Amino acid sequence: MAAANLTSSIPATFLLQGIPGLEAAHVWLSVPVCSIYVVIIAGNCTVLLVVATEPALHRPMCYFLCMLAGIDLAASTSALPKMLCLFWFRAGEISTGACLAQMFFIHALCMMESAVLLVMALDRYVAICFPLRYGSIVTGALVAKMGLAAVARGTLLMGPCPFFIRRLSFCRTNIIRHTYCEHMAVVKLACGDTRISRAYGLSVALIVIGGDLLFISFSYVLIVRAVLRLSSREARRKAFGTCGSHLCVILISYTPALFSFFTHRFGHNVAPHIHILLANLYLLFPPMLNPIVYGVRTKEIRERVRRVFLISRG
Repeated sequence: MAAANLTSSIPATFLLQGIPGLEAAHVWLSVPVCSIYVVIIAGNCTVLLVVATEPALHRPMCYFLCMLAGIDLAASTSALPKMLCLFWFRAGEISTGACLAQMFFIHALCMMESAVLLVMALDRYVAICFPLRYGSIVTGALVAKMGLAAVARGTLLMGPCPFFIRRLSFCRTNIIRHTYCEHMAVVKLACGDTRISRAYGLSVALIVIGGDLLFISFSYVLIVRAVLRLSSREARRKAFGTCGSHLCVILISYTPALFSFFTHRFGHNVAPHIHILLANLYLLFPPMLNPIVYGVRTKEIRERVRRVFLISRG
């Protein structure tokens, strides 16, 4: 396929370049990527299966965990199979429709995950600050509404982006310097006025990342204040322990996202392969580590998995 597609409108296909400067290492890079993808599928499917089959886990926090697992599976599957085809077979060509669909699902699902992390923080706040009223406040109906709200927010906020891109003019090249159809990587190919797309993308990122982190931080300020008022050291330790898994997942999810966000917009002196590696970490590490963190720190999940392995070995 030609490297450039000179046209005044959006091209019929794009060509994913992969990681600039590391093309010769794509086959080697595919080994950890494929291994991580296998762990993502195994770990998140295990969480979904364990929660579905263990009555003791039929509670709001575990329902939120299932939402997180489902989102992680969908987000990684939106990007990693095509990435592996690129690494293994140099099959980087992707139709415009598939590229825009991939872009929509990756970013919308990441927004949904951020929303789920926010409602999990609110769940911990209610559980610790209002323990006697927790069952009457956080009901199954409320959990379902929060899940639908997370899906609706991600869909509505990301929905306009593909339409904005379709209105741009592309007259330079159709080569995307990335391993997947990332929003700004596609917008940078346009030769017309991209201010609307750039401004909208920046605004959405600030609303989602900034807004959710602000409310999560506020929830934990209230949680810490309530826990410190407890008279028993054991009660304080147990209360903080219930938040440990969620705090680990927040760090795992937001740290690479913030690095990628700031590098993309302000890190002009950062090497392209560094930025793309950081963007890939955001799609690889949280989906891989989230089920491991909750599997280790949630006793019922850990015991259920242990029993399954013992039965299979017996």
